[in-house]
Amino acid sequence: MKKIITFLFLFIILFGCRVEDPFFSEEGFEAIALNSSLTGVQPMTGLVMWPTHSQRLKYAPSISLEFQYCLPCRVVTGKVDGKIQYDWSYLETILNDIQSRNHQAIIRFRYEYPNNTMVDGTAGSTAVPKYIKDMEGYNETFNKNAGGDGPTYYADWTNAELQWFTKQFYTDFAERYNNDPRIGFVELGFGHWSEYHIYGTRLVLGENFPSKDYQKEFLTHVSQVLTIPWAISIDAADAGYTPIVADESLMALSFGLFDDSFMHEHHEIKQGDGYNERCWNKIGQDTRWQRGVCGGEVSYYTNFDQRNFLNPNGMYGWTWEAAASKYHITFMISNDAPGGVYGTVDRFKEASMATGYQFRVLKCITNGQETRLSVTNDGIAPIYRDAYFAVGDIQSSTSLRGLLPQDTLKVVVPAGLGSANDLQIVSSHILPTQQIEFVAQTESDGK
Repeated sequence: MKKIITFLFLFIILFGCRVEDPFFSEEGFEAIALNSSLTGVQPMTGLVMWPTHSQRLKYAPSISLEFQYCLPCRVVTGKVDGKIQYDWSYLETILNDIQSRNHQAIIRFRYEYPNNTMVDGTAGSTAVPKYIKDMEGYNETFNKNAGGDGPTYYADWTNAELQWFTKQFYTDFAERYNNDPRIGFVELGFGHWSEYHIYGTRLVLGENFPSKDYQKEFLTHVSQVLTIPWAISIDAADAGYTPIVADESLMALSFGLFDDSFMHEHHEIKQGDGYNERCWNKIGQDTRWQRGVCGGEVSYYTNFDQRNFLNPNGMYGWTWEAAASKYHITFMISNDAPGGVYGTVDRFKEASMATGYQFRVLKCITNGQETRLSVTNDGIAPIYRDAYFAVGDIQSSTSLRGLLPQDTLKVVVPAGLGSANDLQIVSSHILPTQQIEFVAQTESDGK
């Protein structure tokens, strides 16, 4: 009987009474009415286009990011007294052009690109700096039609200078650009398009592809110097190419993932081969998105895919919104979608707003000297850079970075809130012309 009475007493306490959170019930505070909504694509999220797309201006309000391959050989002019010499004007031109449309850049430095002539006019030429190519003993290999994609030269990974340079390059790049708001994300890797594969060419680790030991050394180094959120291809799950999945220390790094054939016909295990989903499962382990940005590009396997993935009724049994939610997508290259009937400006905006984070203020109180907030994330992924609620010029010390979907966060801004319009989210990692918005429909307490 005593046990029953004790149980009833606890039940009444826990469920029969409303327990006020002292964070929001302290005397002297009053609730503030807020009324705001998301009006546009949030910074560092959404569908992505190339800077060269003919309709980039028309679609500018529907996106926040643009993607660009970058060539190390275009910024390196040589090496003097053991120090790499740089001319960053090539990259500066790219970043300034993208910023002019109020967008941030996703950049990917690469060495190999089948059949591409951008380096020196030779089809498939690598983007390895010229000073290394000119060194005695540096020897690239060649495939006249790698995987059916055309002529391709391969960097010489037996070369100690190339190995040293590749690490040093990211050290120098990070020192210059880690806090540059023009860059949203960095993608990196090795092989064709830096996507961790060299299809159609015989793989020789340590020769035409970095050795596994060097890959570990490189990725560990990048994690130490680069604070811009960075991602590698899901193809890095292949143990034939990389040591990552089998190495606990590498799996513990906070890298993100990009999928270069998202939503293709056999992407999912239940659709057939399911190679992509299996890669996500192996290297993502269903939690990588919580600490590393996830994105990629919609499949180019057929002309149909990019042009139809925005069909509200879905493609291959998946809607864009469902696929994005499953993989917690923050960005996705969709450059060919405007050529399809579904790729309208409005649909681009709608699809972009179905990615990444979406902040909502659940409650707001102030006492004239301090403002307290309860914040949740209604999106499908966290924000991967620091952002803070602020009142005027005074910001909270609590970052929104890493706030997971449906989790809540208590935020204190050491300033009174006189007007709802004074509450904002600030970040040094977005452009001065961008704004992180939030949803809020809270009421005042009538005081």
